[in-house]
Amino acid sequence: MNYSPPAPTVEAIDHSKSRVMLLLLVAMTGVAPISLYMLVPALPELARTFDRDISIAQMTVSLYMVGLAFSQLIMGPLSDRFGRRPVLLAGLCMMVAAGVGSIFADTLPQLIAARFFQALGGATGMVMSRAIIRDLYPRERVGAMISLVIAVMMIAQMLSPLAGGLLETGFGWRSIFYVVTASSLIITIGIAFLLPETRRVSEGVTGSGFIADVKTLSRSRAFIGYMLCQVLASSIIFTFAGGAPYVVVMQMGRSSAEYGAWFATSGFAYLVGNLCCVRFAPRRSLEQLIWFGLALQFGGAMLNVIWGVTGFNQIPTWLFVTHMLVMFGNAFVMSNSAAGALSVRPEAAGSASGMMGFLQMGFGSLCSQFGAYLGGHFLTPVPLNIALVVLSTGCAAAMIFLVPRGGAVATEALIEKAEEEETGLL
Repeated sequence: MNYSPPAPTVEAIDHSKSRVMLLLLVAMTGVAPISLYMLVPALPELARTFDRDISIAQMTVSLYMVGLAFSQLIMGPLSDRFGRRPVLLAGLCMMVAAGVGSIFADTLPQLIAARFFQALGGATGMVMSRAIIRDLYPRERVGAMISLVIAVMMIAQMLSPLAGGLLETGFGWRSIFYVVTASSLIITIGIAFLLPETRRVSEGVTGSGFIADVKTLSRSRAFIGYMLCQVLASSIIFTFAGGAPYVVVMQMGRSSAEYGAWFATSGFAYLVGNLCCVRFAPRRSLEQLIWFGLALQFGGAMLNVIWGVTGFNQIPTWLFVTHMLVMFGNAFVMSNSAAGALSVRPEAAGSASGMMGFLQMGFGSLCSQFGAYLGGHFLTPVPLNIALVVLSTGCAAAMIFLVPRGGAVATEALIEKAEEEETGLL
Protein backbone atom coordinates (compact mmCIF):
# COMPACT_ATOMS: atom_id res chain seq x y z
CA MET A 1 0.00 0.00 0.00
CA ASN A 2 1.47 3.33 -1.05
CA TYR A 3 0.53 6.53 0.68
CA SER A 4 1.46 10.13 0.10
CA PRO A 5 0.34 12.93 2.42
CA PRO A 6 -2.40 15.10 0.96
CA ALA A 7 -1.20 17.93 -1.23
CA PRO A 8 -1.33 21.40 0.27
CA THR A 9 -4.36 23.37 -0.81
CA VAL A 10 -4.56 27.09 -1.35
CA GLU A 11 -6.17 27.43 2.09
CA ALA A 12 -3.07 25.88 3.66
CA ILE A 13 -0.70 28.34 1.95
CA ASP A 14 -0.26 31.69 3.68
CA HIS A 15 -0.34 34.98 1.80
CA SER A 16 3.42 35.37 1.37
CA LYS A 17 3.85 31.79 0.20
CA SER A 18 0.96 32.15 -2.25
CA ARG A 19 2.84 35.03 -3.91
CA VAL A 20 5.94 32.85 -4.20
CA MET A 21 3.79 30.07 -5.66
CA LEU A 22 2.31 32.45 -8.24
CA LEU A 23 5.80 33.65 -9.19
CA LEU A 24 6.97 30.05 -9.64
CA LEU A 25 3.93 29.21 -11.77
CA VAL A 26 4.54 32.23 -14.00
CA ALA A 27 8.25 31.42 -14.32
CA MET A 28 7.77 27.72 -15.17
CA THR A 29 5.01 28.58 -17.67
CA GLY A 30 6.95 31.32 -19.41
CA VAL A 31 10.51 30.01 -19.61
CA ALA A 32 9.90 27.88 -22.74
CA PRO A 33 7.87 30.38 -24.86
CA ILE A 34 10.11 33.28 -23.84
CA SER A 35 13.12 31.25 -24.96
CA LEU A 36 11.33 30.70 -28.27
CA TYR A 37 10.58 34.37 -28.95
CA MET A 38 13.94 35.71 -27.73
CA LEU A 39 15.80 33.91 -30.51
CA VAL A 40 13.55 35.05 -33.39
CA PRO A 41 15.30 38.45 -33.94
CA ALA A 42 18.66 36.65 -34.17
CA LEU A 43 17.67 34.23 -36.97
CA PRO A 44 19.24 36.30 -39.80
CA GLU A 45 22.48 36.51 -37.80
CA LEU A 46 22.45 32.74 -37.23
CA ALA A 47 22.12 32.15 -40.97
CA ARG A 48 25.00 34.54 -41.65
CA THR A 49 27.25 33.13 -38.91
CA PHE A 50 26.86 29.51 -40.00
CA ASP A 51 26.63 30.42 -43.72
CA ARG A 52 23.35 28.59 -44.16
CA ASP A 53 20.04 29.45 -45.77
CA ILE A 54 17.54 31.30 -43.58
CA SER A 55 15.12 28.35 -43.93
CA ILE A 56 17.67 26.13 -42.15
CA ALA A 57 18.11 28.71 -39.38
CA GLN A 58 14.32 28.78 -39.07
CA MET A 59 14.48 25.15 -37.91
CA THR A 60 15.78 26.39 -34.55
CA VAL A 61 12.23 27.73 -34.14
CA SER A 62 10.11 25.14 -36.00
CA LEU A 63 11.70 22.09 -34.36
CA TYR A 64 11.53 23.89 -31.03
CA MET A 65 7.74 24.02 -31.49
CA VAL A 66 7.70 20.31 -32.33
CA GLY A 67 9.57 19.67 -29.10
CA LEU A 68 7.05 21.75 -27.16
CA ALA A 69 4.18 19.69 -28.57
CA PHE A 70 5.61 16.23 -27.94
CA SER A 71 6.98 17.09 -24.51
CA GLN A 72 3.53 18.01 -23.23
CA LEU A 73 2.17 14.67 -24.39
CA ILE A 74 4.90 12.84 -22.45
CA MET A 75 5.49 14.91 -19.32
CA GLY A 76 1.87 15.34 -18.27
CA PRO A 77 1.14 11.61 -17.85
CA LEU A 78 4.51 11.07 -16.14
CA SER A 79 3.59 13.71 -13.56
CA ASP A 80 0.32 11.92 -12.80
CA ARG A 81 2.28 8.76 -12.07
CA PHE A 82 5.46 10.01 -10.38
CA GLY A 83 4.48 13.45 -9.07
CA ARG A 84 4.79 17.04 -10.28
CA ARG A 85 8.10 17.92 -8.59
CA PRO A 86 10.38 15.13 -9.88
CA VAL A 87 9.12 15.39 -13.47
CA LEU A 88 9.30 19.19 -13.43
CA LEU A 89 12.83 19.21 -12.00
CA ALA A 90 13.98 16.58 -14.50
CA GLY A 91 12.55 18.57 -17.40
CA LEU A 92 14.08 21.86 -16.31
CA CYS A 93 17.46 20.19 -15.71
CA MET A 94 17.24 18.96 -19.31
CA MET A 95 16.56 22.53 -20.42
CA VAL A 96 19.61 23.80 -18.53
CA ALA A 97 21.83 21.09 -20.04
CA ALA A 98 20.49 21.80 -23.54
CA GLY A 99 21.07 25.52 -22.96
CA VAL A 100 24.72 24.83 -22.22
CA GLY A 101 24.84 22.79 -25.43
CA SER A 102 23.37 25.74 -27.34
CA ILE A 103 26.04 28.08 -25.97
CA PHE A 104 28.87 25.87 -27.18
CA ALA A 105 27.30 24.70 -30.47
CA ASP A 106 29.83 24.85 -33.32
CA THR A 107 27.45 24.03 -36.17
CA LEU A 108 23.85 24.87 -36.96
CA PRO A 109 22.71 21.21 -36.78
CA GLN A 110 24.17 21.03 -33.25
CA LEU A 111 22.27 24.18 -32.30
CA ILE A 112 19.02 22.85 -33.80
CA ALA A 113 19.39 19.58 -31.84
CA ALA A 114 20.14 21.46 -28.62
CA ARG A 115 17.10 23.67 -29.15
CA PHE A 116 14.89 20.61 -29.61
CA PHE A 117 15.99 19.16 -26.26
CA GLN A 118 15.67 22.61 -24.71
CA ALA A 119 12.01 22.62 -25.77
CA LEU A 120 11.45 19.07 -24.52
CA GLY A 121 12.60 20.10 -21.07
CA GLY A 122 11.14 23.61 -20.99
CA ALA A 123 7.63 22.56 -22.00
CA THR A 124 7.43 20.60 -18.74
CA GLY A 125 6.73 23.87 -16.97
CA MET A 126 3.90 24.73 -19.38
CA VAL A 127 2.02 21.47 -18.85
CA MET A 128 2.86 21.22 -15.14
CA SER A 129 1.64 24.69 -14.22
CA ARG A 130 -1.90 23.88 -15.35
CA ALA A 131 -1.85 20.58 -13.44
CA ILE A 132 -0.47 22.24 -10.28
CA ILE A 133 -3.16 24.93 -10.43
CA ARG A 134 -5.79 22.18 -10.64
CA ASP A 135 -4.13 20.40 -7.69
CA LEU A 136 -4.23 23.50 -5.49
CA TYR A 137 -7.46 25.27 -6.37
CA PRO A 138 -11.14 24.29 -6.52
CA ARG A 139 -12.75 24.00 -9.94
CA GLU A 140 -14.42 27.42 -9.83
CA ARG A 141 -11.05 29.17 -9.26
CA VAL A 142 -8.92 27.26 -11.79
CA GLY A 143 -9.88 29.43 -14.76
CA ALA A 144 -9.11 32.63 -12.84
CA MET A 145 -5.71 31.36 -11.72
CA ILE A 146 -4.78 30.23 -15.23
CA SER A 147 -5.80 33.68 -16.49
CA LEU A 148 -3.71 35.38 -13.81
CA VAL A 149 -0.62 33.32 -14.65
CA ILE A 150 -1.09 33.98 -18.39
CA ALA A 151 -1.64 37.70 -17.81
CA VAL A 152 1.59 38.14 -15.86
CA MET A 153 3.50 35.93 -18.30
CA MET A 154 2.18 37.86 -21.32
CA ILE A 155 4.00 41.00 -20.19
CA ALA A 156 7.36 39.22 -20.23
CA GLN A 157 6.49 37.34 -23.42
CA MET A 158 5.63 40.54 -25.30
CA LEU A 159 8.98 42.06 -24.28
CA SER A 160 11.07 38.95 -25.05
CA PRO A 161 11.65 39.67 -28.80
CA LEU A 162 12.87 43.16 -27.90
CA ALA A 163 15.18 41.71 -25.22
CA GLY A 164 16.51 39.12 -27.67
CA GLY A 165 17.20 41.78 -30.29
CA LEU A 166 19.04 43.99 -27.81
CA LEU A 167 21.14 41.06 -26.55
CA GLU A 168 22.05 39.96 -30.07
CA THR A 169 22.94 43.50 -31.15
CA GLY A 170 24.99 44.30 -28.07
CA PHE A 171 26.65 40.99 -27.18
CA GLY A 172 26.07 38.50 -30.02
CA TRP A 173 23.53 35.70 -30.45
CA ARG A 174 25.16 33.40 -27.90
CA SER A 175 24.34 35.92 -25.16
CA ILE A 176 20.66 34.97 -25.62
CA PHE A 177 21.46 31.41 -24.55
CA TYR A 178 23.53 32.61 -21.62
CA VAL A 179 20.50 34.53 -20.33
CA VAL A 180 18.03 31.70 -21.06
CA THR A 181 20.26 29.07 -19.45
CA ALA A 182 20.93 31.19 -16.35
CA SER A 183 17.20 31.90 -16.02
CA SER A 184 16.38 28.19 -16.38
CA LEU A 185 18.92 27.34 -13.67
CA ILE A 186 17.50 29.95 -11.26
CA ILE A 187 13.94 28.67 -11.85
CA THR A 188 15.08 25.07 -11.29
CA ILE A 189 16.75 25.98 -7.99
CA GLY A 190 13.69 27.96 -6.90
CA ILE A 191 11.36 25.04 -7.61
CA ALA A 192 13.69 22.60 -5.84
CA PHE A 193 13.58 24.62 -2.63
CA LEU A 194 10.18 26.32 -2.69
CA LEU A 195 7.67 24.15 -4.57
CA PRO A 196 6.03 21.33 -2.59
CA GLU A 197 4.59 18.22 -4.21
CA THR A 198 0.98 19.06 -5.13
CA ARG A 199 -0.28 15.82 -6.65
CA ARG A 200 -2.88 14.21 -4.41
CA VAL A 201 -2.42 10.46 -3.99
CA SER A 202 -4.87 8.44 -1.98
CA GLU A 203 -3.92 5.35 -0.03
CA GLY A 204 -3.29 2.44 -2.35
CA VAL A 205 -3.40 4.57 -5.52
CA THR A 206 -0.26 5.24 -7.51
CA GLY A 207 -1.67 6.47 -10.81
CA SER A 208 -3.36 4.53 -13.56
CA GLY A 209 -0.97 5.28 -16.40
CA PHE A 210 -1.29 7.29 -19.59
CA ILE A 211 -3.20 4.72 -21.65
CA ALA A 212 -5.76 4.20 -18.90
CA ASP A 213 -6.11 7.97 -18.42
CA VAL A 214 -6.60 8.50 -22.15
CA LYS A 215 -9.29 5.81 -22.25
CA THR A 216 -11.05 7.34 -19.26
CA LEU A 217 -10.86 10.89 -20.53
CA SER A 218 -11.91 9.89 -24.07
CA ARG A 219 -15.15 8.50 -22.63
CA SER A 220 -15.99 11.94 -21.28
CA ARG A 221 -17.96 14.12 -23.67
CA ALA A 222 -17.31 17.08 -21.37
CA PHE A 223 -13.53 16.65 -21.57
CA ILE A 224 -13.58 16.31 -25.37
CA GLY A 225 -15.85 19.34 -25.63
CA TYR A 226 -13.80 21.55 -23.34
CA MET A 227 -10.54 20.43 -24.97
CA LEU A 228 -11.80 21.07 -28.52
CA CYS A 229 -13.12 24.46 -27.45
CA GLN A 230 -9.71 25.37 -25.99
CA VAL A 231 -7.73 24.04 -28.97
CA LEU A 232 -9.95 25.77 -31.56
CA ALA A 233 -9.83 29.03 -29.58
CA SER A 234 -6.03 28.93 -29.48
CA SER A 235 -6.02 28.18 -33.23
CA ILE A 236 -7.67 31.56 -33.81
CA ILE A 237 -4.48 33.15 -32.47
CA PHE A 238 -2.22 30.95 -34.64
CA THR A 239 -4.32 31.49 -37.79
CA PHE A 240 -4.41 35.27 -37.46
CA ALA A 241 -0.71 35.45 -36.54
CA GLY A 242 0.13 33.40 -39.66
CA GLY A 243 -1.90 35.52 -42.07
CA ALA A 244 -1.89 39.04 -40.61
CA PRO A 245 1.70 39.96 -41.68
CA TYR A 246 0.82 39.26 -45.33
CA VAL A 247 -2.46 41.16 -45.04
CA VAL A 248 -0.83 44.27 -43.56
CA VAL A 249 2.42 44.31 -45.56
CA MET A 250 1.33 42.90 -48.93
CA GLN A 251 -2.37 43.79 -49.16
CA MET A 252 -2.34 47.10 -47.30
CA GLY A 253 1.17 48.19 -48.30
CA ARG A 254 2.34 48.97 -44.77
CA SER A 255 5.79 48.38 -43.24
CA SER A 256 6.79 45.43 -41.06
CA ALA A 257 7.41 47.83 -38.19
CA GLU A 258 3.85 49.15 -38.46
CA TYR A 259 2.54 45.60 -38.53
CA GLY A 260 4.47 44.84 -35.33
CA ALA A 261 2.93 47.85 -33.61
CA TRP A 262 -0.60 46.88 -34.66
CA PHE A 263 -0.09 43.23 -33.69
CA ALA A 264 0.91 44.34 -30.18
CA THR A 265 -2.66 45.60 -29.75
CA SER A 266 -3.88 41.99 -30.04
CA GLY A 267 -1.56 40.92 -27.25
CA PHE A 268 -2.70 43.86 -25.13
CA ALA A 269 -6.38 42.93 -25.61
CA TYR A 270 -5.60 39.32 -24.67
CA LEU A 271 -3.79 40.52 -21.55
CA VAL A 272 -6.71 42.74 -20.49
CA GLY A 273 -9.13 39.88 -21.18
CA ASN A 274 -7.23 37.61 -18.81
CA LEU A 275 -7.18 40.28 -16.10
CA CYS A 276 -10.94 40.81 -16.46
CA CYS A 277 -11.46 37.05 -16.31
CA VAL A 278 -9.67 36.99 -12.95
CA ARG A 279 -12.00 39.72 -11.69
CA PHE A 280 -15.24 38.14 -12.94
CA ALA A 281 -14.45 34.51 -12.10
CA PRO A 282 -15.52 34.55 -8.41
CA ARG A 283 -19.06 35.62 -9.38
CA ARG A 284 -19.66 33.49 -12.48
CA SER A 285 -19.45 29.80 -13.41
CA LEU A 286 -16.94 28.44 -15.93
CA GLU A 287 -19.69 27.90 -18.49
CA GLN A 288 -20.98 31.46 -18.15
CA LEU A 289 -17.50 32.89 -18.64
CA ILE A 290 -16.89 30.65 -21.65
CA TRP A 291 -20.14 31.70 -23.32
CA PHE A 292 -19.41 35.36 -22.64
CA GLY A 293 -16.05 34.95 -24.35
CA LEU A 294 -17.56 32.96 -27.23
CA ALA A 295 -20.09 35.73 -27.91
CA LEU A 296 -17.36 38.39 -28.09
CA GLN A 297 -15.08 36.13 -30.11
CA PHE A 298 -17.74 35.29 -32.71
CA GLY A 299 -19.13 38.82 -32.82
CA GLY A 300 -15.71 40.35 -33.43
CA ALA A 301 -14.86 37.84 -36.16
CA MET A 302 -18.21 38.47 -37.89
CA LEU A 303 -17.67 42.24 -37.71
CA ASN A 304 -14.33 41.87 -39.47
CA VAL A 305 -15.99 39.86 -42.25
CA ILE A 306 -18.59 42.60 -42.62
CA TRP A 307 -15.90 45.30 -42.71
CA GLY A 308 -14.05 43.30 -45.36
CA VAL A 309 -17.11 42.77 -47.57
CA THR A 310 -18.03 46.46 -47.36
CA GLY A 311 -14.41 47.48 -48.00
CA PHE A 312 -13.74 49.12 -44.64
CA ASN A 313 -10.89 46.94 -43.34
CA GLN A 314 -8.45 47.73 -46.09
CA ILE A 315 -6.66 49.80 -43.45
CA PRO A 316 -5.13 48.26 -40.30
CA THR A 317 -7.32 50.28 -37.92
CA TRP A 318 -10.55 48.47 -38.76
CA LEU A 319 -8.90 45.06 -38.86
CA PHE A 320 -7.03 45.26 -35.55
CA VAL A 321 -9.46 47.29 -33.44
CA THR A 322 -12.16 44.72 -34.16
CA HIS A 323 -9.68 41.87 -33.68
CA MET A 324 -8.97 43.23 -30.22
CA LEU A 325 -12.58 42.32 -29.40
CA VAL A 326 -11.89 38.79 -30.66
CA MET A 327 -8.79 38.48 -28.49
CA PHE A 328 -10.50 39.91 -25.41
CA GLY A 329 -13.17 37.22 -25.69
CA ASN A 330 -10.59 34.60 -26.61
CA ALA A 331 -8.91 35.04 -23.21
CA PHE A 332 -12.15 34.06 -21.45
CA VAL A 333 -12.68 31.05 -23.70
CA MET A 334 -9.16 29.63 -23.48
CA SER A 335 -8.55 29.86 -19.74
CA ASN A 336 -11.98 28.63 -18.66
CA SER A 337 -12.29 25.82 -21.21
CA ALA A 338 -8.85 24.64 -20.06
CA ALA A 339 -10.10 24.76 -16.46
CA GLY A 340 -13.13 22.72 -17.46
CA ALA A 341 -11.02 20.06 -19.19
CA LEU A 342 -8.69 19.76 -16.18
CA SER A 343 -11.65 19.46 -13.80
CA VAL A 344 -13.28 16.48 -15.50
CA ARG A 345 -10.73 14.12 -13.92
CA PRO A 346 -8.58 15.99 -11.37
CA GLU A 347 -6.36 12.97 -10.60
CA ALA A 348 -5.47 12.82 -14.32
CA ALA A 349 -4.85 16.57 -14.64
CA GLY A 350 -1.32 16.00 -15.96
CA SER A 351 -2.50 13.71 -18.75
CA ALA A 352 -5.37 16.07 -19.60
CA SER A 353 -3.02 19.06 -19.70
CA GLY A 354 -0.53 17.16 -21.86
CA MET A 355 -3.16 16.04 -24.37
CA MET A 356 -4.55 19.55 -24.58
CA GLY A 357 -1.11 21.13 -25.02
CA PHE A 358 -0.08 18.62 -27.68
CA LEU A 359 -3.20 19.23 -29.78
CA GLN A 360 -2.93 22.98 -29.24
CA MET A 361 0.63 23.15 -30.58
CA GLY A 362 0.14 20.54 -33.32
CA PHE A 363 -3.14 21.84 -34.75
CA GLY A 364 -2.01 25.42 -34.13
CA SER A 365 1.07 24.98 -36.33
CA LEU A 366 -1.16 23.74 -39.19
CA CYS A 367 -3.50 26.69 -38.69
CA SER A 368 -0.54 29.06 -38.78
CA GLN A 369 0.47 27.69 -42.18
CA PHE A 370 -3.14 27.88 -43.41
CA GLY A 371 -3.42 31.47 -42.19
CA ALA A 372 -0.24 32.38 -44.08
CA TYR A 373 -1.77 30.86 -47.24
CA LEU A 374 -4.98 32.85 -46.84
CA GLY A 375 -3.10 36.08 -46.19
CA GLY A 376 -0.56 35.61 -48.98
CA HIS A 377 -2.76 34.29 -51.81
CA PHE A 378 -5.73 36.67 -51.70
CA LEU A 379 -6.14 40.39 -52.28
CA THR A 380 -8.49 40.91 -49.34
CA PRO A 381 -8.46 39.91 -45.65
CA VAL A 382 -11.99 38.44 -45.97
CA PRO A 383 -10.86 34.77 -46.38
CA LEU A 384 -8.69 35.05 -43.25
CA ASN A 385 -11.57 36.56 -41.28
CA ILE A 386 -13.98 33.87 -42.52
CA ALA A 387 -11.53 31.27 -41.17
CA LEU A 388 -11.73 32.95 -37.74
CA VAL A 389 -15.54 32.83 -37.90
CA VAL A 390 -15.40 29.11 -38.70
CA LEU A 391 -13.05 28.44 -35.76
CA SER A 392 -15.26 30.51 -33.44
CA THR A 393 -18.30 28.54 -34.60
CA GLY A 394 -16.39 25.31 -33.92
CA CYS A 395 -15.72 26.45 -30.33
CA ALA A 396 -19.42 27.07 -29.78
CA ALA A 397 -20.40 23.77 -31.42
CA ALA A 398 -18.05 21.86 -29.08
CA MET A 399 -19.75 23.44 -26.07
CA ILE A 400 -23.30 22.91 -27.41
CA PHE A 401 -23.00 19.33 -28.65
CA LEU A 402 -20.37 17.79 -26.39
CA VAL A 403 -20.45 19.44 -22.97
CA PRO A 404 -23.56 18.19 -21.13
CA ARG A 405 -25.65 20.35 -18.87
CA GLY A 406 -23.78 20.52 -15.58
CA GLY A 407 -20.41 20.50 -17.35
CA ALA A 408 -17.41 18.66 -16.02
CA VAL A 409 -18.90 18.00 -12.57
CA ALA A 410 -21.85 16.04 -13.95
CA THR A 411 -19.66 14.05 -16.31
CA GLU A 412 -17.13 13.21 -13.60
CA ALA A 413 -19.95 11.67 -11.55
CA LEU A 414 -21.04 9.59 -14.55
CA ILE A 415 -17.48 8.36 -15.13
CA GLU A 416 -17.07 7.38 -11.47
CA LYS A 417 -20.36 5.47 -11.58
CA ALA A 418 -19.30 3.63 -14.75
CA GLU A 419 -15.93 2.74 -13.18
CA GLU A 420 -17.64 1.41 -10.06
CA GLU A 421 -19.89 -0.77 -12.20
CA GLU A 422 -16.89 -1.97 -14.22
CA THR A 423 -14.99 -2.79 -11.02
CA GLY A 424 -18.00 -4.69 -9.71
CA LEU A 425 -18.13 -6.81 -12.86
CA LEU A 426 -14.46 -7.67 -12.49
